[in-house]
Amino acid sequence: MSEITPDLVRHLGVLARIQLSDQEVTSLTGELDAIVSNIAKVSEVATADVAATSHPIPLVNVFREDEPGDMLTLEQALLNAPDSDGSRFRVTAILGEEQ
Repeated sequence: MSEITPDLVRHLGVLARIQLSDQEVTSLTGELDAIVSNIAKVSEVATADVAATSHPIPLVNVFREDEPGDMLTLEQALLNAPDSDGSRFRVTAILGEEQ
């Protein structure tokens, strides 16, 4: 028997503060039941001797060497800034604290 009932879907809608029509409740009941069934199938297959993975293939970092390159001058960095004081960017305070 299905674990997901229309009453449960309506209850979840109330908890999520989502107003659901009767058609949406009917549709979501079937969809959520399929999702729960698929999760149950995966849970049956997963065993303690199978290691958990976050990716199906091993990941390898391909970082390059950290070597300094050409750098901007102060004037180049501030060239297109909307507001600056000559040596740094000037931005609006966001925490309400004056510095």
